[in-house]
Amino acid sequence: MSTRSDRRPTLIEQTRRAQLMEVVIMVVAEHGHAGASLQRIADAAGITKAAVLYHFPSKDALVRASYEHVLETLVTTVGAAVDASDPADAPAAYIRTMISHLRETPQHTRMIIEAVTNGLEDRDSSGRTEALTLIMEQARSARGGTGTVDLSVLSIMVSGAMDAIIAERLERPDFDTALAAEELVRLIEPAL
Repeated sequence: MSTRSDRRPTLIEQTRRAQLMEVVIMVVAEHGHAGASLQRIADAAGITKAAVLYHFPSKDALVRASYEHVLETLVTTVGAAVDASDPADAPAAYIRTMISHLRETPQHTRMIIEAVTNGLEDRDSSGRTEALTLIMEQARSARGGTGTVDLSVLSIMVSGAMDAIIAERLERPDFDTALAAEELVRLIEPAL
């Protein structure tokens, strides 16, 4: 006998799961992780708690799935921009797209912050910086460069700068993140 856990969800179930994840992103962005109760999520989705639990075994599983969805969306968006750019220009595409995406999806940004501050995110950022280091190495190679700046250190610095730009935008909605992204690109260009 097949159970719900060992069968592929129907299209309707997949759609409802996706809708629930979007609701969780909205609720976490507005109320924080602690304020995202199962009841609040159910109310925002217009369904019962039992219906939420039909699709996800727990609030934590739903929040984690929502967070993973946010990360997947970010990685896909940034990856597509990097892949579409010339290798020499890929670091600029990475910076511009990362900052632009997070500016345009403030609820996703809040979800990431809540995940990091509430232990849903592994604080090891080496995957992020290793990817950026590789992008910078490929750019340096494409430019025929032999720069002396350690690109692994530069990628840590750029990641921190991007985080600061996004944090500033969350505090000051009028902060010009596009200008900040361009300034950051201008600062790293000589190192590549």
